Amino acid sequence: MTQPLPPATPSAAAPTIVLAGATGALGLLIAHHLRQRGAAVRALVRSSALHKAEAQSLRLQGAEVVEVDYNSVADLTQACAGATCVVSALSGLRDIIVDAQTRLLEAAVAAGVPRFIPSDFSADFTKLPEGSNRNFDLRREFQRRLDKAPIQATSVLNGMFMDLLTGQAPLVQPGISRIVYWGDADQPLDFTTMVDTAAFTAAAALDPNTPRYLRVAGDVQSIRGLQAAASAAMGKEFKLLRVGSLGVLAGLIKLTKTLAPAKDEVFPPWQGMQYMHNMLTGQAKLAEPLDNARYPDIQYIKVQDLLARK
Repeated sequence: MTQPLPPATPSAAAPTIVLAGATGALGLLIAHHLRQRGAAVRALVRSSALHKAEAQSLRLQGAEVVEVDYNSVADLTQACAGATCVVSALSGLRDIIVDAQTRLLEAAVAAGVPRFIPSDFSADFTKLPEGSNRNFDLRREFQRRLDKAPIQATSVLNGMFMDLLTGQAPLVQPGISRIVYWGDADQPLDFTTMVDTAAFTAAAALDPNTPRYLRVAGDVQSIRGLQAAASAAMGKEFKLLRVGSLGVLAGLIKLTKTLAPAKDEVFPPWQGMQYMHNMLTGQAKLAEPLDNARYPDIQYIKVQDLLARK
């Protein structure tokens, strides 16, 4: 991760980055790293969040907090005026990922913003078949709209947020000293912490020559690699626990989706299982060479380091 520095004071010539979804966990981190790099940050905030702690945190970092109506292209266009890049860290379902982002995209184009970074931050959804992951399907739908727009687009793909290994992702089980998995224990998996993803995104937002896709992974580990990392980090031997094939996992996903559909939740249990299936099949593996070295000041957290903090 980048070394902590006091926020830089933007000069009159500092680029202005418009940040949507600025009050979310990833958005706050992106704002922080943009400010460290000297950017002027214009954080878009809904009226309901204008006076909450997250908005105040943005102000304390030196960001300009702007109230917007995400249903109004005219409002968003005004908010995007003079920006060099729009970064979306919005999170949600179709009404956000497709509809709100489309209005934000239209506003960026109308305001003459040259670059747009969508809220993709994930494994490589571009290679997955329709229906294999609900949230990825929504990102592909927006991707098709973005690729038709007269604007330079760059998606940041980072694999799985490494932070999930200490909580929501069921792979590392310290209580029973097991690495739980389906399928092949040697399939490479991409992990990047949320902090490092934010640092990389901030650097990309200020880089006028980014390609359509940037692929970054703070660490690439197989299930066996996770076993070694967890054993070293926690000072005890972890063993592998293969609970079934990928076909078994697919069946569990179908059953869970039927019994607990939770269609209005962004991350119901079956959604996380879909993500795990996508990674364990290798279909969502980030193509190499990765772009880690593009911004050499970023020092990435490894899985063993993260697990050692648990």
